[in-house]
Formats: sequence, structure tokens, C-alpha cells
Amino acid sequence: MAPCAQTGSGRLSRGLLLLWALLGRGLCHADTRAKDVGQEARTSPPVLVYNLTAQLAEEIYINVTQSCWEEFVHVMSSVAASQLCEWKVISRPYNMLQMCLENSADKLRYGYPNALAEHYIFQSHHRYFQNCSAGSQAYFDPPEDVLLAMIIAPICLIPFLVTLVIWRSKDGKAQP
Repeated sequence: MAPCAQTGSGRLSRGLLLLWALLGRGLCHADTRAKDVGQEARTSPPVLVYNLTAQLAEEIYINVTQSCWEEFVHVMSSVAASQLCEWKVISRPYNMLQMCLENSADKLRYGYPNALAEHYIFQSHHRYFQNCSAGSQAYFDPPEDVLLAMIIAPICLIPFLVTLVIWRSKDGKAQP
């Protein structure tokens, strides 16, 4: 049994709370809690314990996502402004942010995607990628002479191929 580290308010320290949430069970007085939960499970679902765990998971997830965001900002600080729209440059930090948000939600069984993760993704787009648009990669029609050739070539080829098939089938020789 791990010793209880209490603060002035009677709560576990943040480190132990994080460890408790990640392991999914209480560290202090584990045998007493197990008996209480077992008795509650026979009579009614342990609603109070579930709500406390969900609130704790949310609090921990808020702290972890803040760390994910701070790491992303740190990595993006080394990217030059002229390279912010180049996927080869920003894909690694962007994927690291996304994986950090997703993996921490999975570990805490918090659910992903969620509003907080979306907030950080939107914030990254607003802060770093706002001036990147698909307009720089606009597609245009080819010149008219090339376009006309691309349209007429298949139209002329089809009657020629039909004529060739009919002419070869009138030969009268049995084909194997």
C-alpha cells in the first residue's frame, strides 16, 4: 500500500493523482475502498466513484493537453515563417500535437476527439497556418488548343475502333 501524501486541503498531491488516474485504482486505503465499492456494486452502481473519476480525468487531461500545446509551441518556434505552409516542415510537429492529444485522451479513457483537443487544433491553425491557403495551388484549365485536342481525340478514335472491329469480324474465318 502506498503512503498517502496529503496537502493542507486533504487531497492527494497532483503527482499521485495523475498516477492514480493512469493506473485506474486508488493508492490510499485500497483495501477499504475495494470493500466499499464491492458492497455498492451489489446494491447499486457506484455512481459517486464514477463521477469523481471522470472529473479527475478531465482535470488531468486539461493539464496534459496544456503540456502538449506548450511542446508544440516550442517546436514551432524553430520553424521559419516562410516555411509554415510547407507540409514537409510542419507535418512532424503537427502530428506530434495530434498524437499527444489523442494518446493522453486514450490513456485517461476521456474520449477523442473532444472539445479541448479541437480547441488546440483550431488554435494551431489560427496561430500558425492562417495564411496558408489552397489558393496558392490553384488549378487552371489547359490552353484552348490542348483542351480541344484532348476532347476531339477520343471522339475520333471511337468510330475508328468500331469500324476496325466490324471489318475484322466480317472476315468469315472462325477464330479460336
